[in-house]
Amino acid sequence: MAKAIKASIYFKLYMVFLRVGLFTIGGGYAMLPMLRKEVVNKYGWATDEEMLDYFAIGQSTPGIIAINTATFIGYKKAGILGAFASTLGMVTPSWVIIISIAKFFEAFSSNPIVESAFQGVRVVVVVLILNAVIKMGKKSITNWITALIGILAFALVMFFSVSPVYIVIGSGIIGVLLYTFKIGGVE
Repeated sequence: MAKAIKASIYFKLYMVFLRVGLFTIGGGYAMLPMLRKEVVNKYGWATDEEMLDYFAIGQSTPGIIAINTATFIGYKKAGILGAFASTLGMVTPSWVIIISIAKFFEAFSSNPIVESAFQGVRVVVVVLILNAVIKMGKKSITNWITALIGILAFALVMFFSVSPVYIVIGSGIIGVLLYTFKIGGVE
């Protein structure tokens, strides 16, 4: 019985991330709203705060943010096999779709209808990313210090092309210092 319950969590992790990978287009950031809905709201596998941490770690570690996040959540829920099931679920749709598209892309890529479809999809992806940013921003910008860190991080990326890896590491160091010295109400 215990093995069946354990096997069912691996299957559930695989299916949840298969669905996320299959029904979201545009990469990791476009997947954030659906990941949050499934992982936080529907299954309670993580809190909003944990999801923000997973996204930050997923962004600053090598690889694709959606796959990294799936791996972290799967590991938290069911260890190494959970991480494997979640990751496999997330990448399965991409493998199938990319292999299928690769066979036909050259023939259709210059088709005006296909080009127009891609333009429409790009706009929707931007809106999905903006939606995720606003929702995550409401949870993570809690006082003037975190607002200042956010503005500074945005400026460094946007105007000075500083690598997000350095910004995440620097922000983490600032957070530790603020917590250590109890500055700005950071607890």
